[in-house]
Amino acid sequence: MARIGFWTSLRSSWGEKRTFSQTCRHCILKDISELPNRTQPLYQETKKHDLLTLEWPKPPRNILLVKKDFSQPATNALLEFAKHIHTTYPSLSIICEPRLSESIHDNLSFPIYTLPNPASPFNAIAHTSILRKELRAKTDLIVSFGGDGTILHASSLFSTSASVPPILSFSMGTLGFLTAFPWSNYAQVFDEAYKARSSSSSTTAASSTRVLLRPRLRVLFPEAPARSAQQSDSTSTPHPIHALNELLLHRASAPHLTHITITLRLTPSSPPQTLTTAISDGILLSTPTGSTAYSLSAGGSIIHPLVPCLLLTPICARSLSFRPLVLPETAEVRLRVEGREKGGRGGGAEVSVDGVRMGGEGNGDGKGLLRAGQEVIVKGEEVVRGSREEGGWKGGVPCLVEGSGSGAETSGRRVGDGWVGGLNGLLKFNYPFGDDVG
Repeated sequence: MARIGFWTSLRSSWGEKRTFSQTCRHCILKDISELPNRTQPLYQETKKHDLLTLEWPKPPRNILLVKKDFSQPATNALLEFAKHIHTTYPSLSIICEPRLSESIHDNLSFPIYTLPNPASPFNAIAHTSILRKELRAKTDLIVSFGGDGTILHASSLFSTSASVPPILSFSMGTLGFLTAFPWSNYAQVFDEAYKARSSSSSTTAASSTRVLLRPRLRVLFPEAPARSAQQSDSTSTPHPIHALNELLLHRASAPHLTHITITLRLTPSSPPQTLTTAISDGILLSTPTGSTAYSLSAGGSIIHPLVPCLLLTPICARSLSFRPLVLPETAEVRLRVEGREKGGRGGGAEVSVDGVRMGGEGNGDGKGLLRAGQEVIVKGEEVVRGSREEGGWKGGVPCLVEGSGSGAETSGRRVGDGWVGGLNGLLKFNYPFGDDVG
């Protein structure tokens, strides 16, 4: 109760004092709690292709903008986009994270919605928890400006939520394997996504905006190593974290290899079986989306995002016969760090989720380590049919991809070849070399 009172008081004082500008009265930051609740879109099957189509039961009202850090082109694009939204879609409200809001609000003549920064750094974890809860309740659509890392960050804002708003991504980063749309056609692309309606709507044509539901990992720490702000709050009950790319256990700066025992339960009704104790630099558990990330560099297979599975990849294993494994998404995988009594060095293993090291002030050892005897439990997130209130489907991160509309035609890419195009264009799949390259 004291925490609720604290944040209510902080919100009240923040809303009265932080206008930030005397020359532009509308250029203010507003509290995200003032926005209407989220509109849940529907994801519908069609007979024309394997992907789903996006349908809004009513127009979206709140969009969350995220961008690549320390990138002026991404900042410029976000500002241009925000001004376009305010002019063309005046009923839409724009949400940004606190730090981004602080850095751009002076360049805009209309309000941005966010959460006030905490008065003390000791409140950082509670502040992040409240921000995530507000984003879950208010965000209709996410628009990202950057590369794959920006999409991972956007997904991480909903890492403790079973439902993620659809993500519309514009490619402005170093790597764009996940980003679907070029920035040059942003107005038309957004208009198609905004106006996506059902075929029964009398005002618009049937939606051509396609959606790929990318399954995540469900990661649970029975004994939290050092709980980060990605976990929902500071209560004693462990909460699962969702990862779009991968979970990593790694020896970090330790000079010795880690000893990690891998136990599998392939189906909920089957008994657990010990697979092996891996002696290596580390272990990766990846989604199909994450198969083109760290796992690929470690020798893992490339997996199409529609294949329901997990990928277990050793990192520099001592045994040359330890090869990557593809497991069913229903499998439960336990990774246990072994101590000296079972051959380990006792130094533990560093834990990272989607490239972010786990850890936080005042929790566990503060170093983001799984100590000897501790384990992490990982399962795949099943993408299954759900109720209409859940959008018709449960699970996965809904990523907007190029469809049959004009946005796909003007981008110069054939409809539906985003994954193949990424393999050939970005990863240079089976690229020829030598004197005969022409």
